[in-house]
Amino acid sequence: MTTPVAQTLHRAGHWPRLATARVVLGYDERFLRRKRLVMASGEGFMVDLAETTNLLAGDAFELSDGRLVEIAAAEEAVLIIKGDLVRLAWHIGNRHTPCQIEADRLLIRADHVLADMLRGLGASVTEAQAPFTPEGGAYGLGRTMGHAH
Repeated sequence: MTTPVAQTLHRAGHWPRLATARVVLGYDERFLRRKRLVMASGEGFMVDLAETTNLLAGDAFELSDGRLVEIAAAEEAVLIIKGDLVRLAWHIGNRHTPCQIEADRLLIRADHVLADMLRGLGASVTEAQAPFTPEGGAYGLGRTMGHAH
């Protein structure tokens, strides 16, 4: 039996049919071009995309056998930040740190140095396990990338 290969990615909301399988990936794992992945069922498949791609929760791979595999965001260690969100987001962004922006909170990956800095700025910081889907970067296609100042 040959290993199925995913060479096509369908963005969320643009699937040609329903997904029959699911793969759960962390933030770092959702940035790839070529890699072997394992579905929630335990079955492996190969991803072989034309270029390195930022995968989003809700996207789907189309396998060589026609199946669609939904991409889900894994729970990972994050910090939930509450307080003066505009000011806190500015400081997080100034450190080029990926940040998930919601109406009443910010989420960043767990980092004790940033947690201490944010508490020093008056933020409420709580450790949690949650899917992490940060805002896309203005200079990268879906990722916060370094850039020259």
